[in-house]
Amino acid sequence: MSRYLVLCLALSFALFGISCSCDLAEDNKVIVSTMIEAMNARDFEKVEELIADDVQRHSSATPGVIVENRDQFMAFLHQDLSICPDASQEINLILAEGDRVAVHVTYRGTQTGPMGPFPASGRSMELPFIGILRVQDGKIAEIWVEWDNLHALSQLGHFPPASPDEKEDSSESSENA
Repeated sequence: MSRYLVLCLALSFALFGISCSCDLAEDNKVIVSTMIEAMNARDFEKVEELIADDVQRHSSATPGVIVENRDQFMAFLHQDLSICPDASQEINLILAEGDRVAVHVTYRGTQTGPMGPFPASGRSMELPFIGILRVQDGKIAEIWVEWDNLHALSQLGHFPPASPDEKEDSSESSENA
């Protein structure tokens, strides 16, 4: 593009009050952070506006959960809230490049509903997780999310770590065998 054309476009934008959102990565960070804020506020209409019709979610932490469209994503979100109705997410770090946004988030919630085979514990958890989201045409089109299930289950009382005495007993048992 010639310098003259760039100058004319810049002058036209300035004269006519036209704004140009030229930083895709920054725009995408706003979309992702707005979705997380809407989830925290239980503004499901806003969440739906920000999710593509054919959104895909991937996670080895929940291998049986299939999300291949907006309706499945919303069902997953409502299922999560039935387990931890007070769930909230806090963004610790957000980075973006092009159409990808990476977030490090802390999830907090109290398990008052059953979670798979685990009954409600009434306990709270604070769980850091990492997500990578792909934004396409101003909507979240793909999500990859991972966290440590053992850390979550331990906090909820479903997977207590062995006490020091149990560790000693098991090592003595293996020595006597």
